[in-house]
Amino acid sequence: MRTNRVCVALSLLAGAGIASGQIPITTPQPAGPGVQARADVRESVIRGMCKQPLTLQQGPPPQRGRPGPGAGATESMAYHVQAIPGVIEADQTWEVIWSESGNNADGIIGQPDGSVLIAQNDDSDVLKIDPDGHFSVAYRDTDTGGEVTQNKNGELFVTERALVPSIWELAPKRQLLADSYQGEALDCLGGTLDSPSAFHTGGVYFGDNGLYYADPQGKVTRYGQDVFPNDTVLSADEKTLYAFSRGKIYAFDTAEDGTLSNQRVLATIPGGGNDGGDIDADGRIYIGGIAGVRVFESDGHYLGTIPAPFDVTGTTFSGPDKRTLFATAAIRRPGGVIATVIKIPMLAQGYLGRPR
Repeated sequence: MRTNRVCVALSLLAGAGIASGQIPITTPQPAGPGVQARADVRESVIRGMCKQPLTLQQGPPPQRGRPGPGAGATESMAYHVQAIPGVIEADQTWEVIWSESGNNADGIIGQPDGSVLIAQNDDSDVLKIDPDGHFSVAYRDTDTGGEVTQNKNGELFVTERALVPSIWELAPKRQLLADSYQGEALDCLGGTLDSPSAFHTGGVYFGDNGLYYADPQGKVTRYGQDVFPNDTVLSADEKTLYAFSRGKIYAFDTAEDGTLSNQRVLATIPGGGNDGGDIDADGRIYIGGIAGVRVFESDGHYLGTIPAPFDVTGTTFSGPDKRTLFATAAIRRPGGVIATVIKIPMLAQGYLGRPR
């Protein structure tokens, strides 16, 4: 399954006179599945061959959650949910349904049977989690799979973050979609493969130190000015792509071939920061972050926040009749991170025409 990735990586390393396993080091260094490219000891070799200077493509660091708590900090925060008309009733509470240590819950998307899928960066698996918390491995060997996305036709994709990052289709076929930009490995973009949204034609929008689109043939094109998304999501009719970047919601018009135009700021997110989001059946936009989940009308009007006990890194609707909001959360402790999936009942219904 990884023939293309392995051949590319080894040929680049061999071209530098460094074969796999022959990097001169004196202490153990991270490499291989479960290790993001930026942390792989071999990454500097590949980046050293990039023709495009990284300084031309690097953006400011993304705004995510608050810094990890220090010793003695509690693992959850006090919160109280206030009503947002048509969205959620007052006094609802989040329920923890699954947790695991490490970078093991991202890119959450709903499924027709009410379950959710999450990518496991450390384990290189994709998990299926039922509303009651029962889980099973749906896909293995994703090579540091970071996030999953699925289009209206059921085509499922994963962003793989290991050495020579790439976007792979997982279903109905398992095949490479894209692993290069302008003839160079995606390592040369200088970021982390993130923020995927699958278009109905078979292409995928994604973030990696900028906003990009991989068309169905694997050609990658960059779009946007000063947009460095933590996540993207398409409107229900897929005529608009929303990109959440550094405390703002950007909107782009989409053409049938996937090209983007008419960049504009739809809204500024109260409190700043942003992470993974979703839409509901009425077109409202949901964005995870430090405060919980911020909710906006499709025109950018801010409706309110659903506070959460943890920093929310991703959201999706699923469960019976798609009236449950699921979220991934990062519980930061002195000893590391605990990846968590939580859920809360909603008045709003998720968009039924697409998993997310």
